[in-house]
Amino acid sequence: MAVDETVSGQNRVTVFRMFGTVFGYSTHSLDDRNLGEVAVIGPLTPGVEWGRLWQMARTMCRPNEGDNEHARWIMAQANRSFTCGSDVVVKFPQGTWKLAPGKRADLDGYCHRDHLWTGAMAVEEATPEQVAAYTPIYTAQLWRVENAPPETSQVPPLRRALGRPGHLG
Repeated sequence: MAVDETVSGQNRVTVFRMFGTVFGYSTHSLDDRNLGEVAVIGPLTPGVEWGRLWQMARTMCRPNEGDNEHARWIMAQANRSFTCGSDVVVKFPQGTWKLAPGKRADLDGYCHRDHLWTGAMAVEEATPEQVAAYTPIYTAQLWRVENAPPETSQVPPLRRALGRPGHLG
């Protein structure tokens, strides 16, 4: 489902790195209860489109999984950074963010969130150095398994390197 309008907020923001790109993660509430039932995630690195996040999820998930599992993978990466501090660049206790139109998915309570909204994101407090692209230890080979030449393994190189399907380490 496409996000059809820009949303914004001012609350806790986690800025984290993954496969050479910096992403932002925050929450959004649909009513005055401020439950934060919507996870808001998007790339902060200049020039990176929001679709790259979904492309990463397609690469890291099993080939036959759909948008619901891809959304869970995206949510798991943001939650891992927020909760464990994995690949965190900076945390803003009261950050100001905007999310441009992108893609929505239902999470059905996964990681305590009902919905995932992705799109191009901006965080006012983040500096250019904090959101700049970087050279990662592992690189995501962003190609679909069904497009792999017949002589190669049907497991993407990053999964082979880590030895555990779907695990980022």
